[in-house]
Amino acid sequence: MRFVTYQSEAGPRLGVVQGDSVLPLPGLDMLRMIEAGPAGLDPVWKAGGQALKLADLRLLAPIPTPRRNILCVGLNYIDHAKEHFATLGKPFALPKTPVFFTKATLTANAPYGGIPFDDNVSVQIDWEAELAFVMGRAAKNVSSDDALDYVFGYMVVNDVSARDIQYAHGDQYFKGKSLDGSCPMGPWIVTRDEVPDPHALPIRCRVNGVTKQDSNTANLIFKIPQLIEWLSRGMTLLPGDIVATGTPPGIGNARVPKEFLKPGDVVECEVEGVGVIRNTVVAA
Repeated sequence: MRFVTYQSEAGPRLGVVQGDSVLPLPGLDMLRMIEAGPAGLDPVWKAGGQALKLADLRLLAPIPTPRRNILCVGLNYIDHAKEHFATLGKPFALPKTPVFFTKATLTANAPYGGIPFDDNVSVQIDWEAELAFVMGRAAKNVSSDDALDYVFGYMVVNDVSARDIQYAHGDQYFKGKSLDGSCPMGPWIVTRDEVPDPHALPIRCRVNGVTKQDSNTANLIFKIPQLIEWLSRGMTLLPGDIVATGTPPGIGNARVPKEFLKPGDVVECEVEGVGVIRNTVVAA
């Protein structure tokens, strides 16, 4: 199943995608449905009422207000790790453990929302297409063998990054990754059963129709079960937690010459079998 959050006259509403239509699920939001576990899906089977045309809806981030920061993984594709170290003029070193950071909750942006651009804040806005997974239940000290059982589903994210801010603060990721609206996501959450192998998905980013990133989640250094094992070690993951798994090579900051987004640019991030998000950079 594919679940969306859309804007209605009464506020955000949850729906399930059925072909070109969306069946509203009254009285629920995405987080409450996920938290409820299997019982949370009962309204899906009982839902009635008027189906809505998907094309007519204004989709929001599937989880418009995450309960806590979006969890992220850095340097999780070998070729991206190589381009990162080359940009810094440092010798390449394969990460021995996952590199974790977070993005603030107000980074959450709609799958077709505008990416804010304020040249008083940053002029080096970069793209990063990523596969994200959403936790389906609480997890602590989970082994990688059991980890996928804790996943609710998958979506696409763009880990938009302000490189000038990132490097101004000692190459610490948090501030440069946490500008408002800098994490478009969606367009929906695809439930785990519809993605038989999350490590065999083509992943791409296009800017103004030109392909900038083109890889496959098979190239992840640390696969999703390993990420859950590492993250849940002594730290409880909660239902609805969003984890972005890292970006492949091809970021603007690693290009010669460097390339950054500017107002009017259109960025598309795609993970085959999951979806496509499309965002226009908008001047503040």
